[in-house]
Amino acid sequence: MLCVFVGLLHVVGAAQPQPAKPAVALTLDDAIRLAQANEPSFAATVAESRATALERKDAKAGLLPSVVYHNQYLFTQSNHTFAATVEGGRPTSLPVFIANNAVHEYYSQASVNETLGLAGAAAVRLADANAARAQAEAEIARRGLVATVVGLYYNIRSGAEKAAAAQEGLDESNRFVDITQKREAAGESAHADVIKAQLEQQQRQRELADAILAREKANLELGVLLYPDPGTQFAIADEAIPPALPGRQDVEAAARSNNPEVRSALAALQASEAETQAAWAGLLPDLALNYTYGIDAPQWAANGLDGARNLGYSASATVDIPIWDWLTSARKVKEAHIRAAATRVALTAAQRRLLADLTEFYNEADTARRQLASLDTSIADARESLRLTNLRYVNGEGTVLEVVDAQSTLVSAENARADGLVRYHVALAQLETLTGRL
Repeated sequence: MLCVFVGLLHVVGAAQPQPAKPAVALTLDDAIRLAQANEPSFAATVAESRATALERKDAKAGLLPSVVYHNQYLFTQSNHTFAATVEGGRPTSLPVFIANNAVHEYYSQASVNETLGLAGAAAVRLADANAARAQAEAEIARRGLVATVVGLYYNIRSGAEKAAAAQEGLDESNRFVDITQKREAAGESAHADVIKAQLEQQQRQRELADAILAREKANLELGVLLYPDPGTQFAIADEAIPPALPGRQDVEAAARSNNPEVRSALAALQASEAETQAAWAGLLPDLALNYTYGIDAPQWAANGLDGARNLGYSASATVDIPIWDWLTSARKVKEAHIRAAATRVALTAAQRRLLADLTEFYNEADTARRQLASLDTSIADARESLRLTNLRYVNGEGTVLEVVDAQSTLVSAENARADGLVRYHVALAQLETLTGRL
């Protein structure tokens, strides 16, 4: 019986709902770190950057000598005649094919090869430029992802503030409906005041539902970037005050020294110049060097049957001088010059875009920062206006339209404050990603 009772306790305990885990409070740095670990496009860009870094090493390795250890056994049909030479004290049969040296032939050779020419140096230069451009593109992708995360992160905070403002507005509408009903019952106001208050109450209910929906949508959008399950519960960490705006000169200096768009355009120009160098290589000769050491003999041995030494070496130097290729190489040089001119235009455009974005983002952040204090003042004034308007209405000195208008003004001011905070954070994030600080 005791065992049965203990088992029932376990069943009852298992059936009880477990307490929900508290939502994780995410800072902006946490959100950026999670997004970088889970966003597929950014992962592909980083992988490409790492792959081009390996290709750079391969191009440099192409300038170094290569070593091959070659082993081969070659059997050729005999022509059933015997050579005049004697191997091991007996005549040897000759092969059918004149290109082969013996019926049984063994190769065991180490071969060192090296090619000297402009093409190898151009390949290294091109690989360096491609690696630099891929690295810059990875940084561009990272900064774009950061800007996206910042926008979603502060949209969640804005959605929460708007939902709180909508709930406050609904509570105020509920109180005002109660006031109008009591005044109607006391014969101090018309039924039209009650209807107007109820209409305002219904509008506030719809606004609250929309605000909650927008907040949940923002949570899901950020959850897609951060977690395998977009429905994972998380919260936004509290922020005491918005971060300060850095000085204009510091921002300009950082943007000019650390801008991936300009670095990418510069790397593209370097790549086009390397392609031009490679095109010129088609018009110049290459020097190929070879050194081979080993055996090429009828026996797999260092010495033959007659004691002759089979081990030996050979060396060669080859120079191929291009004479005529129907002007193909010359046209490739012209093509490379044309593309290089286009990349120079792209570089100057990236530099102009940097200057324009720098001014635009800084002015946007500065304007949004200066407006935050004004928005705070507007909320305080709207609260005081609503309080005084309610008192005037209760004392019979104000109208229902004045109260409804004061309520709408307060909700609008609170929503504007939430939007203004998002605007400042997004502009500041754009500025900091432009300078590489974020």
